Amino acid sequence: MKLGDIAKILGCELEGDASLEITDVAGLEEAQPGHLTFLVNRKYRPVLESTRASAVLISFNERPVHIAALRSANPYLDFAHAIELFHPAPDFAPGVHPTAVVAKSAKIGEGTHIGPYCFIDEDVEIGRNAMLHSFVTIYRGARIGENFFAHSHACVREDCRIGNNVLLQNGVVVGSDGFGFARQADGRWHKMRQAGITVIEDDVEIQAHAGIDRATVGETRIARGAKIDDLVLVGHACKVGEDTLLCGQVGLAGSTEIGNRCILAGQVGAAGHLTIGDGATISSQSGVPSDVPAGAVYSGYPAMDNLSWRKSVAVFNRLPDLQKELRELREEVARLRGAAH
Repeated sequence: MKLGDIAKILGCELEGDASLEITDVAGLEEAQPGHLTFLVNRKYRPVLESTRASAVLISFNERPVHIAALRSANPYLDFAHAIELFHPAPDFAPGVHPTAVVAKSAKIGEGTHIGPYCFIDEDVEIGRNAMLHSFVTIYRGARIGENFFAHSHACVREDCRIGNNVLLQNGVVVGSDGFGFARQADGRWHKMRQAGITVIEDDVEIQAHAGIDRATVGETRIARGAKIDDLVLVGHACKVGEDTLLCGQVGLAGSTEIGNRCILAGQVGAAGHLTIGDGATISSQSGVPSDVPAGAVYSGYPAMDNLSWRKSVAVFNRLPDLQKELRELREEVARLRGAAH
């Protein structure tokens, strides 16, 4: 594909030879002649100087480069679109594999592909152009919208609701039982029937081996556009807002409410029955025991304002020296008191 054609498709400003033939995309260090690469983080600028790529996607405010360039308001997003030009998603022919089991009462939309060893239970409804790869299980009464894509071993449990354009990566479980137990008089645990459901709205992606528990009563809800990373647990009756990111190994205890456009970085844990406001960011490995205001950046355990946490960490790193100074001061005070007597 000619570089000039790529520029037109992406809506970028071309600097260099429009006739350059681009054969693929690659990172700065791996790129070869004929490849299109990108620069977003300026710490990689020295790598750009030695890259073998034929062209690079860069921002409008980046200084001139030694190879052809596509200037963009959002180089990372445009690079994502460029990947799609050279690596389109695979097509799956409509139809039901002979090994799949589909209940007679299930309603399956046109253009749907149901792969090997999938199981579709009674009273399920799936919209048009769905793609169930292999070993996908849909429990009875589930309702799923259009353009659903489920990779192998994904599971949607009974009566759950899924909107349009939802993607489940391998091993995702939507609507597994919430972790609810009541202690009996003899100290044993009685399992509480998890009678609620899980609702996944439009344009949500849930990555491998994440679990979205159903509510004990009512619903667990993942709002439109949320993205959930590998090994995330969303507990029963949680609510996750629009366009929120839950990164790897995040854990939300029951009835946690996360606002819109939040980011919870890797291994963040949130205690139950709390609220994280719109636009908040929680940094990696933080533990959140109480509410977080909208727009805040919190870190640490217990999670606090990021600036306060950084000051605390700076003090913590100096504790041995501070302890030594305190001991010396105490000894000096004791010596002065002894001399005064």
